[in-house]
Amino acid sequence: MRQFEHFPNLVAMFFTRAREKGDAPFLWAKKQGEWRSLSWREVADKVAKLAAALQRLGLERGDRVMLVSENRPEWLISDLAIMAAGCVTVPTYTTNTERDHQHILDDSGARAAIVSTQKLCKNLLPAAIRTTACEHVIAIESLPSGQAGQIERHDWAALIAAESQTAEACAARADFRRSDLACIIYTSGTGGAPRGVMQHHGAILHNIEGCVSLIAEDFGWDEEVFLSFLPASHAYEHSGGQLFPIGLAAQIYYSEGLEKLSSNIEEVRPTIMVVVPRLFEVLRQRILNQVEKQGKLTRYLMGRALSIGAKDYAGEVPAWDRPMDFLLGRTLRPKIA
Repeated sequence: MRQFEHFPNLVAMFFTRAREKGDAPFLWAKKQGEWRSLSWREVADKVAKLAAALQRLGLERGDRVMLVSENRPEWLISDLAIMAAGCVTVPTYTTNTERDHQHILDDSGARAAIVSTQKLCKNLLPAAIRTTACEHVIAIESLPSGQAGQIERHDWAALIAAESQTAEACAARADFRRSDLACIIYTSGTGGAPRGVMQHHGAILHNIEGCVSLIAEDFGWDEEVFLSFLPASHAYEHSGGQLFPIGLAAQIYYSEGLEKLSSNIEEVRPTIMVVVPRLFEVLRQRILNQVEKQGKLTRYLMGRALSIGAKDYAGEVPAWDRPMDFLLGRTLRPKIA
């Protein structure tokens, strides 16, 4: 069984895996109908350059940087770059209101914010203008035109393109301790003003070490594939769906959303997903609704599949059910299993 190394910080863990995996695919996203990947080497290069850019903007060790984005490769690249620069990531929900953003900016004292789309910027930018600490807004796509007060606007890709720091140099500077702060995760705010929880490198690494140990003991640790679906701004997905895969040297596919989750699962065939019970209820109901529309034969096959599956779980599949079990294994199960 492969042993998981004792890393000093999350940045060191990432750059170690990037050196090991090199040009192997790492982060996947659907673009123009096709899954496209970034290799470990490409991601490490972007992380190093964005970290240097943040430092060039004047951000110092311990400064907070807000991250407002849907799940996508740029989310994880930004998160790693913020930490590699010695700063603290402050992930926030894409559903946050302007008031939520202002509260989190004021409470965390974030000096910069990274935002993905113009739509998300509409609630963020007015909040950033009204705060005293936020000096920079970095857009992954583009910022809407209009007043920005004293806020300096930057293009995410342009910042990366202007830097020359190598992954090796960035990794060498990542001398953070396990006791150093990695991120501040805020609640959604449904029960009042969002509240921040401070998470250190060591706490997250300890969770990753435990998960890796369980995976290794129960299933074995191989070429794992994750499908990221839950909000990366939540502590569960942040640790379990973004940083844990790095520990496993796994690939991460970013789902297109709930409407296409079933098809994404069929396309990607993930070996691991970080989910909540409600997701299984939603997927089950969607599958049953689709079966209902397919006619009597499909409904019959689904009924037989469920019946045989229950018998198989109990270890009691009779001989006369095995031909149907074989047929279902070739037709229906690959679409829903």
